[in-house]
Amino acid sequence: MNAIEVCGVRKTYRRYGRRRQFATLKSALLSGRVLRDLRPDDTFDALKGVSFDVAAGKTFGIVGRNGSGKSTMLKLIAGIGRPTEGTVTVRGRVSALIELGAGFHPEISGRENVYINGMMLGLTRREVAARFDEVVAFAELEDFIDAPVKTYSSGMYMRLGFASAIHVDPDILLVDEVLAVGDEAFTHKCLDKFAEFHRRGRTVLLVTHSLDLVTRFCDDALWLDGGVARAQGDPKRVIDAYLLEVAKTEDLALGRAAAAAGEGRGPGARDSGLGTRDSDPDSESRIPDPESRMPDPESRLPDQHPDMSGAVEGRWGSREVEIAVVELLGPDGQPSHVFQSGDPMEIRLGVRAHRPVTDLVFGVGLFNAEGVCCYGTNTQIEGAASGAMSGDGEARFAIDRLDLVEGTYKVDVAAHRTSGAPYDYHRLLYTLRVTSPLKEVGVFRPPHRWNFSGGIRIAGLRPQDADR
Repeated sequence: MNAIEVCGVRKTYRRYGRRRQFATLKSALLSGRVLRDLRPDDTFDALKGVSFDVAAGKTFGIVGRNGSGKSTMLKLIAGIGRPTEGTVTVRGRVSALIELGAGFHPEISGRENVYINGMMLGLTRREVAARFDEVVAFAELEDFIDAPVKTYSSGMYMRLGFASAIHVDPDILLVDEVLAVGDEAFTHKCLDKFAEFHRRGRTVLLVTHSLDLVTRFCDDALWLDGGVARAQGDPKRVIDAYLLEVAKTEDLALGRAAAAAGEGRGPGARDSGLGTRDSDPDSESRIPDPESRMPDPESRLPDQHPDMSGAVEGRWGSREVEIAVVELLGPDGQPSHVFQSGDPMEIRLGVRAHRPVTDLVFGVGLFNAEGVCCYGTNTQIEGAASGAMSGDGEARFAIDRLDLVEGTYKVDVAAHRTSGAPYDYHRLLYTLRVTSPLKEVGVFRPPHRWNFSGGIRIAGLRPQDADR
């Protein structure tokens, strides 16, 4: 069942010219020009036919540049506004963190505000009293809870607002970029609370500019641009499409700035040698067809985990740098898809730059059958400076020991800019099977040994790799 359903939503705002910025009903009546003075000069569509569903128990992220309609959408879902067209259906108790301390009265104490806020969100006074100590402890305001809220810092304000909202035990939590003012420790507490909400089957709708947060916590994501839904689905894929658009916009802005300074590029400077993609102004902002220009990534394993059939696979990017060949090499240096736990493994990338680039990062990721990221890194994370490339080249990522428990795993490989905008991203396209004589659980299999003393006698333990 869906907790939130948004269908064909349009939200139109009226705009008035500067000459009538102070027009009111009273002034219009006194002047005798009611219809003329109160008629808007213009209308503005903040949202244009947006539709999406959020399943109950899922965490859903909305990303986009400033002015794209993210907060407007959140306010419609919260019931603060009503759509001009379309419908918004919400099932369950909603708690919204749209603005810091929204609904708090600055002249009264934090204690009184917690009670008022809780009752506004549907709790009785007795229910608020039962949760009051938890709210104060989470907000870390034990010494200041009886002080007027107007004396609070922005961080204290935010902590109290967040603690009040999450402790009403909502079915749906709406969060709009309120964690930016929290310190590191409190931010970790909030993220732990999000994870707890997810485990308890609560629905979270998150609007943020923190793209790492969306990738880490969200099951699905939506990219809004100018009030229009540009992409929806797998968070990594949506965010990469968004970063491509940002990179394209920045490139155009820099080109215009250079032209204004008398250093503009010639008319052929946009040609990157990538065929007709440069002639289509929207080509880099769209998510390419996963099958387009796709090398054969793998041979399917007959015993592949059934959950992998639902994985979101694909390939996208601007292709200025292209990963043309991907091979998983076993201990003998030959391509392989089956590895023994503890074996060395090497990922070889055959790379081609269609034009010279000076901003280049390589990355890899390893996922288990449930889609959990077991490990991910890139050259930037590991301290390397931004790379450069022209022509053809090869990148190798060597793993000395593949210390994973038995199971099926997927590999991501990518070449991208330091901003994260992808040149070529291969998502869940390469499969490897890890085998082991031991049927351990989890993901990581660290080298280990058992030691016993005293009266403990246990026989028959298999020797571990660490003892070899």
